[in-house]
Amino acid sequence: MENTKRSMKYSPGLHILSEFSSSKNIQLSNYSDSKIFFDGLIKENQLEKVGEVYYDFPNGGFTAVICLTESHLSIHTWPEFKLATFDIFLSNYQKDNTEKVRSIYKDVLIYFAGVEIRKTEVVR
Repeated sequence: MENTKRSMKYSPGLHILSEFSSSKNIQLSNYSDSKIFFDGLIKENQLEKVGEVYYDFPNGGFTAVICLTESHLSIHTWPEFKLATFDIFLSNYQKDNTEKVRSIYKDVLIYFAGVEIRKTEVVR
């Protein structure tokens, strides 16, 4: 049994960290529409939300962290610079979620009309 456990290779999952620009200042300025968008993405991808924090900054921009049973996603925006950072990690514990991570990232870029500045993919 011990040899079987050692021979099995487990890949915890894909983590994408990104920075993108966006000319959609309204979406970067406050979280209200983005919360609806993220809730839809979570439902569409059959993920389970276990907690969330959204915060609008007084001078514009917001931050959000959504905890999932599968892991998390987060976004931070700076509308004055037309800039956002986003990251998503989904665990592969019960199934391979690699394509879900890529699909969600693509949908986020489309929603914000984002132009990717930098993206790092970490295969955990």
